[in-house]
Amino acid sequence: MRLGIWLIGISILGNACGQIDTKSKGSSANMQLPKDTSLYTTITWLDSTNRNYGNIPEGKKLEVAYRFLNSGSKPLIVARVQPSCGCTVAEQPEEPIQPGKEGVIKASFNSEGRTGINNKTIFVVANTRGSQSNELRFSVLVQKKKW
Repeated sequence: MRLGIWLIGISILGNACGQIDTKSKGSSANMQLPKDTSLYTTITWLDSTNRNYGNIPEGKKLEVAYRFLNSGSKPLIVARVQPSCGCTVAEQPEEPIQPGKEGVIKASFNSEGRTGINNKTIFVVANTRGSQSNELRFSVLVQKKKW
C-alpha cells in the first residue's frame, strides 16, 4: 500500500512541472563513473550552488551557469546532469575535466506557464570523493504576463 502511495506522489511531482527530462545535451550522458575509488577527485564550486534570481516575466527563458574547478589530482567525470523537472534543460561537459581546469554546468529554465515561486534543483553525478551526488539549486519568482 505504501509503495502505491509513493508511486502516486512521484507521478504527481513529475506532472507538476511537465514531463521529467531524462535527456541531457551532449554526448557525455554515456560517461560512466569509475568503479575504482582511487580515481575519484574533488570539486570546488566557483559560483554559489544556491541562487535566487529574483523576478522575471512569464515566458522568459532564464539561463544559469555553475562554474567549477577540478581541485583534485584525477580527471573529473561528470556522468550525469539531471534537472528536477522538464521545465529546465541542463547541459554537462562532454569530456572529463582535467586536474586544475575549470568546467561549467549550464541550464535553461522555461518560465512559460510557471507563474509564482519556482525552486529548481539540478542533480550532478560525478566521480567526487565522499559523495558522487552534487546539488545545484536556484529559485526565481515568475510574474504573470500583463495583457
